[in-house]
Amino acid sequence: QVQLVESGGGLVQPGGSLTLSCAASGIPVENSVMGWYRQAPGTQRERVATITRSGSPVYGESVQGRFTISRDNATNSVTLRMTALSPEDTATYYCKGLYLFRDYWGQGTQVTVSS
Repeated sequence: QVQLVESGGGLVQPGGSLTLSCAASGIPVENSVMGWYRQAPGTQRERVATITRSGSPVYGESVQGRFTISRDNATNSVTLRMTALSPEDTATYYCKGLYLFRDYWGQGTQVTVSS
């Protein structure tokens, strides 16, 4: 059974930082395309960042230079470091894994950027 469990969301002030984690079980992150997506109310789910099997990161235009995705093969997890956060980053953040042609999603973690 595949499980992706996100953690680390919360309330942060504009300009602040937050780190999200995704603990994977049932799929090997080093052999998967792992990513973070987000969705705000009334909007479509947006790709934030992905990391390929070779370890190369790809970022969405709106987060380029502010967010960093990384992978820890030893703990089978993926992390999203978010800096310079703005209210526009407020959304539910989801972890996604693509393994053997199947997509797997976590339940999401809420990130709210507000003063």
